[in-house]
Amino acid sequence: MSLTSVVRVALVATTALLLAACATGPQYLAPNMPAPATWHADLPHGGQVSAMRDWWNQFDDPAVARLISLAEANSPDLKKAWAGIEKARATVVTARAAGLPSVDGSASVSRARQQTQPGTVSVGTTRSVGADASWEVDLFAKARRGTEAARARVDARTADWHDARVSLAAEVADTYVQYRACQQLTERYERELQSNEETEDATAVAVRAGFNPMSDQALAEASVASAESTLQQQRSECELLVESLVYLTGVDGVALRDLLRTWEAVGMPSRFVVPEPKWLVVSAVPAQALQQRPDLSSLERELAASTEEIGQAQADLYPSLSLSGSITLSASSGASALSTWSFGPSLSIPLFDSGRRRAAVDTAWSSYWIARANYEKGVRSAVKEVEQALINLCGAQQRSEFAERAERGYASYFRATEAKWHSGTESLLTLEEARRSALSSEINLITLQRDRVEYWIALYKALGGGWEPGTPASSSGGALEDSKKEQ
Repeated sequence: MSLTSVVRVALVATTALLLAACATGPQYLAPNMPAPATWHADLPHGGQVSAMRDWWNQFDDPAVARLISLAEANSPDLKKAWAGIEKARATVVTARAAGLPSVDGSASVSRARQQTQPGTVSVGTTRSVGADASWEVDLFAKARRGTEAARARVDARTADWHDARVSLAAEVADTYVQYRACQQLTERYERELQSNEETEDATAVAVRAGFNPMSDQALAEASVASAESTLQQQRSECELLVESLVYLTGVDGVALRDLLRTWEAVGMPSRFVVPEPKWLVVSAVPAQALQQRPDLSSLERELAASTEEIGQAQADLYPSLSLSGSITLSASSGASALSTWSFGPSLSIPLFDSGRRRAAVDTAWSSYWIARANYEKGVRSAVKEVEQALINLCGAQQRSEFAERAERGYASYFRATEAKWHSGTESLLTLEEARRSALSSEINLITLQRDRVEYWIALYKALGGGWEPGTPASSSGGALEDSKKEQ
């Protein structure tokens, strides 16, 4: 039989086998996401998920977007996530190659010296070139299912990159909001210290004149010392938040502080105002909110990959068919060139392996159930995070009016008490109690303003930060380009 006839017969047999082949294992169906029909907290953006994209640009302080840009450009987490995507893509190539033919070439040259008779020496050169080809026919879709599993993991790693970006943006924005609130509290404590020092000076004069007892001076001095201690502690907290921004952005500490001062000097909002988004009040949550979370997408893709790997493991329980062939051309000095070739199928049937293949199937099923449990847990956590963020945001909104009213009332009471104290009709103890109440109400209002914005950021993070399925990852990060345009 000629080589052409052998190849033709092999191709016909292979085609028949491929037509008869069937995939083993379960077929993947995306699980239904058990999202709530309605949210139990007051409901962002009229159902428009696109309104959440690049949410950091909604702030009245452009420093938020710029800090996020710096963080994205220097984030080790994003670089690690990007490397994970590249690794997953390489795995797809490897998995796909398992179902395709492979060809290896070989070539050799050798020179030999041979003494045939005394005094007679012959020297010859032998040259050889050949090619070996092999192909394992994907009878039970082992290679195809391995490829699908690898592709699902590319999607999962891409979703992980987006999740890292969403988390990074939320953490940077949250830290910056805390820093600005910290500055506001620092300014309030500075005014408090100045007021206490003025009271101390006035009390010292009154004590020397004999109008007030020595105990009033001790109280005034204690109030100054307490205010000084609180102020120093607050300044330390602000420095710690700056260091957190240094860590998140990857910018040198001195350079970052210079940037913060520069932004304040070129007309950005006062450092004594907590930055707020344009639409702080949330009116509705999109029904498809949970579908916009990259972490849930990653878990779902891992579940899909686990399903494909069950079929891949089950395919090893069945026979495998391979086609292989080789051709070699060789020539020696003084002789005619020779050619050899071989081609044919080989069938491998698993007979006994001490349960290794069956154990691999059981392992694949266990991995599937783990992935499914992780997905269900992720959905529950997502629902909880959205509900908690909505409740916190709604509660902070409702408390704002009362906090502002309390701050105005206590401030008015303190001014009146201070006037009476200067006129000698009120005691220093009463003045200090009024001062503490006024300070407490101001701190509570600033803290509530900060918390409202933090809850807003937490809600956007819980809703996926504006990510949409199918959005490709980038090695640099989207906010970086926004920053370049602004600068």
